[in-house]
Amino acid sequence: MTTTVRVRYAPSPTGEPHVGNIRTALFNWLYARHTGGAFILRIEDTDQQRIVEGALEAIYDSLDWLGLAWDEGPRVGGPYGPYIQSERKAMGVYQEQADQLVREGHAYYCYCTQEELEQMRKEQQRRKEPPRYNRRCRTLSAAERLRREGMPKVVRFKTPEEGDPIRVNDIIRGDVAFAPATLDDFVLLKSDGFPTYHLACVVDDHAMHISHVLRAEEWLPSTPRHLLLYKALAWDPPLFGHMPMIFGPDRAKLSKRHGATSTLEYRDQGFLPEAMTNFLALLGWSLDDKTEIIPREDMVRHFSLERVGKSPAIFDHAKLEWMNGVYLRQLPQDELANSLSEALHSHIRKTHQQVLVTPSPDYLRNVAPLVQERLKTLNPQDVWDLCSFFLVELPEYGEGLTPKGLAPEVTRTALQATLVILQALDSFDAATMEAALRPLAERLQLKTGQLFGVIRLAVTGRTAAPPLFDTLSVVGRERVLARLAGAITKLSDGKRP
Repeated sequence: MTTTVRVRYAPSPTGEPHVGNIRTALFNWLYARHTGGAFILRIEDTDQQRIVEGALEAIYDSLDWLGLAWDEGPRVGGPYGPYIQSERKAMGVYQEQADQLVREGHAYYCYCTQEELEQMRKEQQRRKEPPRYNRRCRTLSAAERLRREGMPKVVRFKTPEEGDPIRVNDIIRGDVAFAPATLDDFVLLKSDGFPTYHLACVVDDHAMHISHVLRAEEWLPSTPRHLLLYKALAWDPPLFGHMPMIFGPDRAKLSKRHGATSTLEYRDQGFLPEAMTNFLALLGWSLDDKTEIIPREDMVRHFSLERVGKSPAIFDHAKLEWMNGVYLRQLPQDELANSLSEALHSHIRKTHQQVLVTPSPDYLRNVAPLVQERLKTLNPQDVWDLCSFFLVELPEYGEGLTPKGLAPEVTRTALQATLVILQALDSFDAATMEAALRPLAERLQLKTGQLFGVIRLAVTGRTAAPPLFDTLSVVGRERVLARLAGAITKLSDGKRP
C-alpha cells in the first residue's frame, strides 16, 4: 500500500449529489489537503440503467461551487486514467480481472436467469430464509457448463462458506467482524460485461493507488466482500473509514421530507459555499467541543480522522441558516452588492416585476449595509422581500398606513408635519434628517418610536425595516417626499390600502 495519502470521491451519475454524498467528498478533500496528499474524482457509471441525464454535470457543478478542486480525474486528467469507469470498461480492465479470478478458482460463471432468481427468492421468503443466491451454478460440472456455452452469464465470487470471521479494521469504527456465512456469492461482472460496484471499486482503487477509502457508513457491509477480493487478487487493501449517517431533526435518515437534499438546491436557495462547507464539515467532524464558525484554512489545518464521530450527525436547517447569516455579515460590501444585484435581477426576470430603480451593484452598495444584518440567504425571493421598497415607485401598504395604537388623524398630522420639515432641508443625509425630526415627536406629543414608525410605514410599507434615516437617504429626497404625499392623500381620502 502506498505511503502517500491518495483518497477518492467516486459518485455515480444517478441523480444530483445529495448533501451526504458531498459531505463524503468534503471529508476526502480535507484529509487530502491536510496531509498534502491527492484528491481524486472517479465517476462510477457502471450501472447504466440508472444513469440520469445531467447528473454528471451536477456532480462537477457541486464540487466547483464548494471549491473542492480535484487533483486527478475527469477534466484534469492524471497518470491513472481514464477516471470514468465506462471508459475503463471499454479497455477491458474489469473483464481481465474477472477472467483471472475464474481461472484461479476464486469465481465462477452463473447462468441463472432473472426468472430463476426471482423464483429462488420467493422460495426463500416462503421458508423465512434471508434472500440470497443459493450457489446453484457454483458446483456445475464441466459437461454442464459446456451445455450452457453461449448463454447469458454473470461472474460470481466464490465466497468462503465457513472459516474465521472477516475483520474490518475501520479507522472510524474500530474492529468490525463479519461471519463468512452471512455473505453470499456476489456478482462481479454482469451479463452486459459491466462490472458491479464491488469489482470496479476494488480494481480501480488498486490501479489508482488509493491509500484510504473514506465513504458512507452504508458501505460498511460491503467491505468484507472487498477484502476477500483483495486477498483473491493478491493485492494489499487500502485503509477503510466509514463516516456516520446524516439524520434529520427527527432522527430519521435524511430525506426529501426534511427539505432540500440536493447540494445544488442549497446553492439555488442562496446559501454561500463557505457556509455550506463549514456546516457540512460539522456533520460528523468537530474542531473541538465549542467552535462553530471555522474558516476553510482552519478546517484544512486541523482536520483529522480521529475527530470524525461514529454517531449519526443531525442536519439542522435552522443552524445552516444561522451559519449562512454569519458568513453573509462577513462579506465585503462590494461583493455583497454584486450578490444582491444578481438575486434581484433573477427575481425580476422570473416574476416580471416592474421597478423604478435598476438594481445595479453601484446603487446596491448603499443598500447592502442596511440589509446585511437581516440577511439569512441570498435567495432571490428573500432578497426581494428585504430590498423591494428601495426599487419600486411606491411600496405596498399591506399592513395599512396607521400603526397600531394611533388614530388615522394623528398619523396624517404626523406625516404632514414630516413632509414640511423634509421639504425645507438643504441636505438629505441621515444625520440632518434625524436632527430635524426628533423634536417633532415632542411637539406632536408622540413617542419618538411612534413618529419614526409612522414615517417608516409610509415610506417603506413595512413596520420593520433597516435604520430609518439611512433608508430615507438611500431612497432619496424625491421618492421619499412623493411617498409621504401619497400616504397623506390616502389617509385624507379615508382609504386603507
